[in-house]
Amino acid sequence: MCILRLRQSAITCFTVPILVVTVLALLLIAWLIWQPRLVERRRVRQKAESFPPAWRAIIRRNVPLAASLPADLQVQLRRHILVFLAEKAFVGCQGQVIDDEVRVTIAAQACMLLLNRQTDYYPSLRQVLVYPSAFAVDIEHTDEIGVVQSGRDWRAGESWQEGQVILSWRDVLEGAADPHDGWNVVIHEFAHQLDSETGTMDGRPALLDPQRHASWSGVMRAEFDALVERVESGEAQTFLDPYGATDPVEFFAVVTEAFFEQGPGLRAHHPALYEELRACYQVDTGTWPPARVLRRPGMMRSELDASL
Repeated sequence: MCILRLRQSAITCFTVPILVVTVLALLLIAWLIWQPRLVERRRVRQKAESFPPAWRAIIRRNVPLAASLPADLQVQLRRHILVFLAEKAFVGCQGQVIDDEVRVTIAAQACMLLLNRQTDYYPSLRQVLVYPSAFAVDIEHTDEIGVVQSGRDWRAGESWQEGQVILSWRDVLEGAADPHDGWNVVIHEFAHQLDSETGTMDGRPALLDPQRHASWSGVMRAEFDALVERVESGEAQTFLDPYGATDPVEFFAVVTEAFFEQGPGLRAHHPALYEELRACYQVDTGTWPPARVLRRPGMMRSELDASL
């Protein structure tokens, strides 16, 4: 009788952990199934909210490219902005105040990359850090003889795979002010976020149609190599920002800037590249109405680097 009781006790002790594990597993499965649906329902409600008139005024005042979009795309953009601002945290650095002016100006530019397609709103992005102006970054590099050199570099923006985009507010405004110069720090850094959604930054974003991978790779490689050749030969002017010759990752961000801000010009100078980007982003920026310029054209990156 004593042995039987011991066996029953052992069976009971062994059964309880199995039940706990089973319940936890079922809860996890239920969460994995329902969590995306709950997120989508929440986003549907957010998109249905009214867009504050003050936010419209901010876009007209600071982001002429967004303000000049075709009417149907403006409706989409406002809905995306409502979701983006509800989900992403903004953090001010070095005394930068975070208010609706900052949040809406940045969101309006970031969300232009999401038009006309299904999106998960930069799923890895948790925070947008904003500095008043260009910020210093400690860097290290190894020179040609293997000696590690350290120093400081000044940046208008950065994009991290760990879930952060860092921006200079001054450069956010400058980049948006001239919607025809192909220089926009918000579009640039959020193109990096799209690129990183595959798990690796390699210049081939996750939103790319798998059937176009071969075409995309061929066109992007040829265009990148051509830009590198022009820059290394000392060509005085290139349609694409010479910064794009840094590597394929920066090339993708640079051509994304050109696609959204210089659609007609990109289509004329680089038609194959334009077509790949049109298919990728699902918008035809070459047909968008021209946007007004708020003030003098922004500086090229090489000029920015030299001035800091």
